[in-house]
Amino acid sequence: MKTLLVPVARHTLLDSVLDTAILTARRFEAGIEGFGLRPALAEYVPVDMVGGMTWVRDEETDLVEARDCGALFTAAMERAGLARDSADTNRNGPRWRWRPDAPPGDGFLAQHARLFCATVVGRPGSGEGAPRMTTLEAVLFESGRPLVIAPPTSPASIGETVVIAWNGSTETARAVAFAAPFLRAASRIEVLGVDAGMVPGPSAEEMAAALNREGLSAQGRTIAAGRRTVGEIFLTEAEAIGCDLLIKGAYTQSRLRQMIFGGATSHILAHAAMPVLMAH
Repeated sequence: MKTLLVPVARHTLLDSVLDTAILTARRFEAGIEGFGLRPALAEYVPVDMVGGMTWVRDEETDLVEARDCGALFTAAMERAGLARDSADTNRNGPRWRWRPDAPPGDGFLAQHARLFCATVVGRPGSGEGAPRMTTLEAVLFESGRPLVIAPPTSPASIGETVVIAWNGSTETARAVAFAAPFLRAASRIEVLGVDAGMVPGPSAEEMAAALNREGLSAQGRTIAAGRRTVGEIFLTEAEAIGCDLLIKGAYTQSRLRQMIFGGATSHILAHAAMPVLMAH
């Protein structure tokens, strides 16, 4: 986990995103690249359906805001004592750099994220000023790399106590593989399965045994769902043991089905109070 990408935008979770990235960089002596995330023209709302008037954002204002985001990013890195990345920077310590010329749009973010071990974003929300779900999904589905999702409140630590939200799926197996650096550094690993949420595949106990054969120390258990949803159980159990990183494969069920009926991924994206490493 040596390279991290942080798209910076003015939203309510920006402090948590930056703090989560800094914690991760310190844990792995990683480099952080930040850039100002701004909408592409195709992402603007073009028409007011009530008044019939075209609504156009001011691109110059977006550029100014992106530069302001650079100042916020730089200030956070300097307060944390991270070195600015340059040719003579010690590559064995956490460091940062700012990309001032990033093109607009989530499409660029998804493509650029392919160069990094993980991208750090805020947990999306529906309120004004919350991180956008479209940004998260662009990276999740188009980058081929994992996300580290920052919670609403800045975490005090990341990756000491890790819970794997296991359901036997390909998506979760891929998330576990991406999370290998965190797993190797963790003090405690719990592989948690919920009987109602499993798909055909290995059990939580089998996944824990496989990690143990790799030289890690993991415990596995499967819980009966009862009246609770699978997502509720994952978060409740994770919080009960002091989890500071939840590993989750995204959307084993389709996004449309989860929008209609709910699902563990949707619940975690709406309610997680700890950092989440997610991959599809």
